[in-house]
Amino acid sequence: MPEPELLETNRRIIASCTRLGLSLASAESLTGGRFVASLVDVPGASAVVRGGLVTYATDLKSSLAAVDADHLEETGPVDPVVAAQMAVGTAVKCVADIGISCSGVAGPDPQDGKPVGLVYTAIAFGGKPKVFEHVFSGDRDTIRDRTVQAMSANLEEFVSELAYGPSESGESERGAGSIDQAGSDGGNDDGDDT
Repeated sequence: MPEPELLETNRRIIASCTRLGLSLASAESLTGGRFVASLVDVPGASAVVRGGLVTYATDLKSSLAAVDADHLEETGPVDPVVAAQMAVGTAVKCVADIGISCSGVAGPDPQDGKPVGLVYTAIAFGGKPKVFEHVFSGDRDTIRDRTVQAMSANLEEFVSELAYGPSESGESERGAGSIDQAGSDGGNDDGDDT
């Protein structure tokens, strides 16, 4: 069972998507399915959640989530473009209106020169991704939990903007940096815990 604040955020996401008639799908790497699991903890989630891809191994990002294999080889999985392509790819593969993804380094060691705690999340709607860069501190479990929390917070704001238009400030309340091109995912080729 997710923490109460996360559960409440996810309830609002499910309610808003239900009202708007929107479906969701996820592609997750470092979180290993925790995000979509937290969504389906909400009663009524089946009206919204189409499914999720766990693309922990780097090659699965290409074969399941339609990430460009050449780009993956060039940049590695922890990259904003990879996260963007994962979000778009999961929406297409799962036939969902919105795709959301995450890729990053949970630790305990850096990966491909990327520091522990660097995470990219992305949301795609209509084939257009929006990417967020996060730098989390803490142990492996904390980084994974904070990634799920960030995904929910960003998705809630995104769905709210679809329903009601942008907030007056035009920025996320959570303060995560947003970038135009998406990216990273933190999974690796051998499936270990980085």
